[in-house]
Amino acid sequence: MTAPALAAALGRAAADLEAELGALLPAAEGERARLAAAMRHAVLGGGKRLRGFLVLEGGRLTGAPASARRRVAAAIELLHAYSLVHDDLPAMDDATMRRGRPACHRAFDEATALLAGDALQALAFEVLAREDWPAPAGVRLRLLRELAAAAGAAGMCGGQMCDLEAQRRSLDEAGIREMQALKTGALIRFSCRAGAILAGAGERAIAALDDYGAALGLAFQISDDLLDLHGDAAETGKDVGRDAASGKATLVALLGEAEAKRRLAALREEAGAALARLPVDAILLRALFEFVIARRA
Repeated sequence: MTAPALAAALGRAAADLEAELGALLPAAEGERARLAAAMRHAVLGGGKRLRGFLVLEGGRLTGAPASARRRVAAAIELLHAYSLVHDDLPAMDDATMRRGRPACHRAFDEATALLAGDALQALAFEVLAREDWPAPAGVRLRLLRELAAAAGAAGMCGGQMCDLEAQRRSLDEAGIREMQALKTGALIRFSCRAGAILAGAGERAIAALDDYGAALGLAFQISDDLLDLHGDAAETGKDVGRDAASGKATLVALLGEAEAKRRLAALREEAGAALARLPVDAILLRALFEFVIARRA
């Protein structure tokens, strides 16, 4: 698949998700207009929608209904947006930019950003729990349970805590990989398998997509760390150079750039082997892996 073809697919997915998210988010009016405006600022108008795309494509490959795929993808994007709002706060990364715009706490204020993040997390689970989209109750419950696990202490939040702790003590390679598997990888893995769960595709397909997601999550983090080292803020849309300045634990810092790039090549092989276990050709997911490891933003 050519890069323009993948870009077109990502663009279509982003447009579909923008419409879905715009309808799910509260309108910025009335007494809570400022909160709603902060939520919309954090979610709409930017971002790669990588996690949402993974849901849409995994579900398409395994036969999930389009409207159901959009709802689950939107829920994950809402949860991801909450994590970015909180991650950018002064108590965490103290970032100034996100998606080419002021971070939420810069555009509004810290208290509003905290509340916006909390509300986005709650909304993510609410829209999955609603009965206004096509999914059996058991499937809806499994998605809710697995998303909560991927986001909580055994997933994304636990990984963020490991990241904070790593600023006070050194981590070896195993420790860094575990941290990144939780902080970044848990939600990406869930995004990969969620569409197959939605389709009732069976545990073999779910496991193949989960293994692909594990490789993709680590590759995404290594790529992100390389961008932090050499990226341009005008291209990435966020602050760069902060990890090195703060002494954050990364595989790039531990192993060096050359070895980190060799790890990316090995992860490409792992991802390809996982996708080969699917009964269909996952050409878009293969192309997406190439995009992730070569991206400049």
